Amino acid sequence: MVLAGSSANTPLDRSTVEKLVREILRDRLIGSSGQLFKPLSHNGGPNPLVVNVSARHAHVTPEDLEVLFGPGSKLTKLKDLYQEGEFASEQQVNIIGPRNRMIPGVRILGPTRNYTQVELSYTDGVFLGIDLPLRISGNHQETPGCILVGPHGALNMRQGVIRAERHVHMHPVDLAHYGVKDGDYMKLRVEGPCGVVFDRVKVREHPKVKLEIHIDTDEGNACDLGSATRLELIK
Repeated sequence: MVLAGSSANTPLDRSTVEKLVREILRDRLIGSSGQLFKPLSHNGGPNPLVVNVSARHAHVTPEDLEVLFGPGSKLTKLKDLYQEGEFASEQQVNIIGPRNRMIPGVRILGPTRNYTQVELSYTDGVFLGIDLPLRISGNHQETPGCILVGPHGALNMRQGVIRAERHVHMHPVDLAHYGVKDGDYMKLRVEGPCGVVFDRVKVREHPKVKLEIHIDTDEGNACDLGSATRLELIK
């Protein structure tokens, strides 16, 4: 292997190659927990309207974390997420589906929860052979499972694998601004070269959240969200 731009006769030693690979993987994995988009034009009222393209990820219980990473294991923070107190952890797991196909390096988001859950896109589900139900986070009734593999052990999930229903987190001030209530559905209009309107964006109210819409990678790619010029939430 030679370094691009260097002399073709100058090989890289093994330690240099390993260092470059680690840096590339770290750059990619840091971004794997999601990416926020904040167009200059939006109708967010008193709070900015942002959209988070939420990549595949997992939530785990403290008990399952110990199964995967060993007794006494705790989640260690890699970076903070948009909502206060939530973070992308350094811990990652491999997901194995019924076709014996694997998606490696799926990041666990913290803090730990009282349930273990995996959130994937439909594209991920097709690859793994999982017929993903569309659910709000935490609703696991009659959902499929998968196998999670960590460095210490494996966890056979009997349920908890979903495609997260697109939703918007709202503070009571935002509910008043848009004239909606918890559980209502809204539309997200994305203007730009690949503009679309997403129907059935579920309102989720909490007194401590910041205004934020969550869509998955399939949806983010469909509208090329990075090129959006304006975002609008409408009833």
